[in-house]
Amino acid sequence: MLHETEKLHFECTQCGRCCAGGGDYHVFLNTAEAERIRAVLALSKEWFRRRYLKRLDSGELTVRLGSAGRCGFLDAQGRCRVYAARPTQCRTYPFWPEVLRSKATWRAEASRCEGIDRGAVVPLAQVRAALLAQRAYELREAGMD
Repeated sequence: MLHETEKLHFECTQCGRCCAGGGDYHVFLNTAEAERIRAVLALSKEWFRRRYLKRLDSGELTVRLGSAGRCGFLDAQGRCRVYAARPTQCRTYPFWPEVLRSKATWRAEASRCEGIDRGAVVPLAQVRAALLAQRAYELREAGMD
């Protein structure tokens, strides 16, 4: 993987571009993450569930997307209102296996994320920790922890 052979620069600018997609874009979260976010927003469980969550046909829990496929937690300026409590998927971005596959995939992702190739070199331990956190999350959700 790219992070094993290249020094990666990344600095989140909180531009919100990684939080908007279209098509098959989903922000996945588990019930513990949902509860943590609900507490940050200080909303009732029922209102939070109806306003912000959606369950896919597969049974996976996702954040309900707003206009133009934007994450429901973005404010009018495109900033995350729950940044400190954001889901694992968001915390580990852009250090996902599919993004770190090659220089080409890293550069392709830079078209969505202005923080890629910006700022200081991210320590290898931090990249590995993000990959492990994402993998651990996936295994837990698959019931394989």
